[in-house]
Amino acid sequence: MRKQPAEQSEPGRPAAPFGARGDTRPDARAEVRPGDVLASDADRDRVAQILRDAFAEGRLDADEHAERLDAAYSARTNGQLEPLLRDLPAGRRRPQPVLPQPPGETTNLVAVFSGSTRRGRWRTGRRINAFACFGGVDIDLTEAFFDQREIVVQVTAIFGGVDIVVPENVGVRGSGAGVFGGFDVEHEEASDPDAPVIVVRGMALFGGVDVKRRKGKRIRDLRAPRD
Repeated sequence: MRKQPAEQSEPGRPAAPFGARGDTRPDARAEVRPGDVLASDADRDRVAQILRDAFAEGRLDADEHAERLDAAYSARTNGQLEPLLRDLPAGRRRPQPVLPQPPGETTNLVAVFSGSTRRGRWRTGRRINAFACFGGVDIDLTEAFFDQREIVVQVTAIFGGVDIVVPENVGVRGSGAGVFGGFDVEHEEASDPDAPVIVVRGMALFGGVDVKRRKGKRIRDLRAPRD
């Protein structure tokens, strides 16, 4: 059989764009659907907060809240986040734009029928999210690098526990509730006005949240931890 010559463009005629004549290469000009946009940590945090509010208002039971919160922190795209709020009042409102945060600003620790631990020399960022459901989360800040003056630890413990260990010379503030559980966070200011402040917020349902100071562990300045 005689081989057909390759088709050539006529002089002055532009080449066919991607996708023409069976070209399967992606078209850079193709519009990306909103649901396909990758979710940021700020997007996941916003959804998680709405779910916590819905649980506190009685709109979700413990199992529904745990399942949706786990799905929120595991979501890769905005399209995976939207169904989690579809039947909630907040999900029907137009979401406010969320300013992106620099990489490393948020640390997520999730323990569902398991355990999750963060210790050693690590950068805290400005926010830590801890979720424990029939499991435990251990956060050790005694050797951590504090990049921010204020670090917010958002905790949710459902039939589980979140234990936080801090250096003895940092400030600690707490705002949360224990429902058939304990939320043990004692408010204590640091003697050094430049010391970091760790703010623990959240709730414990049939679980516990506990913050302890480790004697002998101190930080000398905002960024360099020392024994």
